[in-house]
Amino acid sequence: MPVWQAIYQQLKDQNFEIISVAQDTNGVRDAGRWITDAHPTYTALIDEKHLVSKLYNMVNVPTGVWINEQGRIVRPNEVAFADDRFKNFTGMDSAPYLNALKDWVTKGKASAYVMTEEKLRDKLSVNDPDILLAAAEFGLGEQLYKSGHLTEAIPHFKEAQRLNPKSWNYKRQAYALSDAKRDYGTTFADEVQKAGGSKVYYPPPDLPGTKAPPDKKP
Repeated sequence: MPVWQAIYQQLKDQNFEIISVAQDTNGVRDAGRWITDAHPTYTALIDEKHLVSKLYNMVNVPTGVWINEQGRIVRPNEVAFADDRFKNFTGMDSAPYLNALKDWVTKGKASAYVMTEEKLRDKLSVNDPDILLAAAEFGLGEQLYKSGHLTEAIPHFKEAQRLNPKSWNYKRQAYALSDAKRDYGTTFADEVQKAGGSKVYYPPPDLPGTKAPPDKKP
């Protein structure tokens, strides 16, 4: 988050805003201190119900979406690194994404990185019934967890992962709320490795000159 603060300071006078959203079932208890320590001057929210992930079908973090002044998406969900601290794992440079972002802030709809309506339609997920049902299952699991019924919540978290296997957010949150090895027979690192490393875990953004990273093992 401090890195996004630096970018915000660079661009905020050019009609640019950042809204960061922490997706955390335990809310302020788990996510609050990270925001407090970062001292952001842009809007920082905590989403206990994972509504943003559900509405935008976000499947991993960090994810960025570009929205213009008219409230329209001009670039959909994609990995959005603000620096290279995870480059050894991801194999990706942050520079292409940040340069594209700055180009959009400067040029607006004339930026080469603004997607056409046709390409956006191809990129944005349709209302897949399994994805919608997965969101409902995950929400039920969250409600059971918050009411003190973790054991009953786990089957719903598992079903959400089955219905939407691309959602690493479902895995990350479910495993963090329990003993992953005991309750799921796996760990988050095991799942990333099983999937084929960072190439699957972090598909690169669709930007000119950006290549898929080599497989990395956690």
